[in-house]
Amino acid sequence: MTQENSRFASTLDVDGASYTYYPVSTVPGSGELPYSLTVLLENVLRNVEDPALAEELAARIVEAGRAGAVGSEIEFSPARVLFQDFTGVPVFVDFAVMREACAELGGDPTKINPQIPCDLVIDHSVIADVAGCAGALQQNMDLEFSRNKERYDFLKWSQESFENVRIVPPGAGICHQLNIEQFAHVAMTSETDGDGRTAYFDTLVGTDSHTPTANGIGVLGWGVGGIEAEAAALGQPITTLVPKVVGVRLTGELGEGVCAMDVALTFAQILRSKGVVGCFVECFGPGLASLSATQRTCISNMTPEYGSTCTLFPVDDRTLAYLRLTGRSEEQVALVEAYAKAQGFWNDPAAPARTYAEVIEFDLGAVQRSIAGPSRPHDRIPLAEAQERFRAVCAERGLDLQQHVTVDLGGEAAELTHGALAIAAVTSCTTATDPSMMLAAGLVAKKAADAGLTPAPWVKCVLAPGSKATELLLERAGLLDGLRALGFYTCGFGCMSCIGNSGPIRDEMHAVAEDIELASVLSGNRNFEGRISPDVSQNYLAAPATVIAYSLAGTMDVDLEHDALGTRADGTPVYLADIWPTDEEIAALVAAHVDRALYEEGTRGLYDGDAAWQALGSEASDTFTWDDASTYVRRAPYFDGMGREPSAPVPIEAARALALLGDFITTDHISPAGSIAADSPAARYLEERGVTPADFNTYGARRGNHEVMMRGTFANVKLQNKLAEGKKGGWTRDFATGEVLPLFDAAMDYEAAGVPLVVVAGKMYGSGSSRDWAAKGPALLGIRAAFAESFERIHRSNLIGMGILPLQFQEGESAETLGLDGSERYTVAPIDFSEGLPAPRVADVVAERADGTTVSFKATVRVDTPTEGRYYEHGGILPFVLRQLIG
Repeated sequence: MTQENSRFASTLDVDGASYTYYPVSTVPGSGELPYSLTVLLENVLRNVEDPALAEELAARIVEAGRAGAVGSEIEFSPARVLFQDFTGVPVFVDFAVMREACAELGGDPTKINPQIPCDLVIDHSVIADVAGCAGALQQNMDLEFSRNKERYDFLKWSQESFENVRIVPPGAGICHQLNIEQFAHVAMTSETDGDGRTAYFDTLVGTDSHTPTANGIGVLGWGVGGIEAEAAALGQPITTLVPKVVGVRLTGELGEGVCAMDVALTFAQILRSKGVVGCFVECFGPGLASLSATQRTCISNMTPEYGSTCTLFPVDDRTLAYLRLTGRSEEQVALVEAYAKAQGFWNDPAAPARTYAEVIEFDLGAVQRSIAGPSRPHDRIPLAEAQERFRAVCAERGLDLQQHVTVDLGGEAAELTHGALAIAAVTSCTTATDPSMMLAAGLVAKKAADAGLTPAPWVKCVLAPGSKATELLLERAGLLDGLRALGFYTCGFGCMSCIGNSGPIRDEMHAVAEDIELASVLSGNRNFEGRISPDVSQNYLAAPATVIAYSLAGTMDVDLEHDALGTRADGTPVYLADIWPTDEEIAALVAAHVDRALYEEGTRGLYDGDAAWQALGSEASDTFTWDDASTYVRRAPYFDGMGREPSAPVPIEAARALALLGDFITTDHISPAGSIAADSPAARYLEERGVTPADFNTYGARRGNHEVMMRGTFANVKLQNKLAEGKKGGWTRDFATGEVLPLFDAAMDYEAAGVPLVVVAGKMYGSGSSRDWAAKGPALLGIRAAFAESFERIHRSNLIGMGILPLQFQEGESAETLGLDGSERYTVAPIDFSEGLPAPRVADVVAERADGTTVSFKATVRVDTPTEGRYYEHGGILPFVLRQLIG
């Protein structure tokens, strides 16, 4: 933490204990601010050392908040950082390389050390290779360690060699669920001079876009790219514009059979249509009190699916009850209550109205049971209309539902058509955080099993609890047997299908994946094209209980609410209404089994790991000893040739387009996390180093190796690059030869010829995950700029962090309206970053065609703050931070 500014300090007394704190009420006009801006205001009062600057930044927050508008730049110093292993490994690789670079430049390598608490949870590596049987969990854990030993050795070294680092070993749960169950404080304290303590808001950033899950219990946090998280961990404040804050006024209560996932999907639909990209969203109103803390975290978890930075809930009695339930001390709970009330962060319905840029009315009583798909979380469908919408999607895609293929399932033939369900996964931090939803799924499974129903034999059933406490709850409630009777055995404590680690589907289904469009249904937050499985074309999000029901039907072409799901032994049909639990049944199980002892037992030995983890490890050292033979952890080249002073950015002249893309290109398209295709450049690299296809693992697991990741850039099998002449995946036209080549090969040809590269895209470029490799990979390929109609918040920041210039087409213009087909050479007029913000803010661009004619247009330079301008001038955020640390 930075030096605190005592000028604004006061004293808070809590049950006989005294704390220094920084009351926002001392700032005129602060009482009208949204809750989230209150947190930002306290942050600058406490952390900005210069009192005059602190007053100026505070005034910016108040001015913007009272106007309901975007304000100017402020500094934000998060209290802690949350990592998961896919994004965390490359962060610590960067730390290790920074230590070497620091020493080479004459600095002290031990200065490269996290300055604030950092928690890393290994939750992204486990794959559902084995599912649907007893022993699946242990078999998958064994495979996980055999694949990832090099990565885990490196993480053990990181834990020993860096300060302020805690690592949760594999098999414990998902980072966001453990964050709210264990790591989050809501109000934090630190030692001050003498024996005093300072109280302040618990805030965080995380290298996973679903970090806002903790917003549901009053912790302000959001997802950032790994490179921005690295800077924050090293003590650098995050610079941001004061955000516009949109309020959601909740009224009513949820109806019978409606759950938090239904609310989250409805939020995604409404707020994506409203347009809240880059905004803060916060909830208030009379309906808030009807939502439990974990229902709120489910809603907050869905934040990145509508492009918002966070979805915040204030603190109230529901928050305190959850903190007690999950093992926080009475002293801590008392501090949270007193601090929230002192800072105006307590949900008080009688308090004066706060000022929002816009208020959206949301009636909880109007929410229906829902699913979303087939490829975007905000494409919500009422469950009652799901079959109709599925058939409409098939018609739009030209799919004939009369077309059938015969699948031999162990001697029994099945006639399947489009929409056959290949995967049904109860997984993800979105829904596993909420005991009510998981108990509902268990009750549906028990009642289905009691009625003699089983899932369709072609469905792969995945159960991946978000923490040990979740599985323990199902066991205590007597529901695990019912789940297992349907094939839902625990196969891992991690993200699994939600991030694409679904493992192989049945061989018979894989064989027909090119003939019919297979489907998946999962209780997660992401269903982007090509994400869940390369064999699955349509992916749907739903509540856990709904996932169980669809597994029984075996297809998306079903009216789940009216068609029979099967028959009893006596031949009578079983309908969804017969097995769907009442809210009263669920509440009774919650009352009986969700208690403090559940969470205490569920998190016992959280940091210990199993024997395989305990056997890993290496001695602490100032610098890491790289293994040249490793295919998982490699020394990254980001600081090669770096000097103490930055050189001016090289002009972008006569650049070629490496890709011409459409709308809603996600970070999954840019840098996939899933399986490595056998015919890809990444596979070729691995095979050249003796790695067999069975041991390829995933791109996510290989993020510590830049050689694999740059070869995997734009390698999503569903990517449609308009320069690839109809070929899907990582292909492009190499204009030097005229051939359509693997995109990586073309980039290397351009690099050899000294030709800079750009990407041209449509709306919402970089949606989805916060992964920094979606910027690191393009940078290593030689991409210097990205043209798009609009950028998602985190990806735009990541591009700047890697020295890639985000250029936005002017309103109403696009590649199509300008007549750009990607064959042009692009030249961007010089931009001056010497004063921080780019000058001019709008750049002149000339695209020269092969026949010598040109298209001239203007593009907005999306370097939005002076600090971002300094990052770009230094070639990215990491060189900037390193130069700061060595003086």
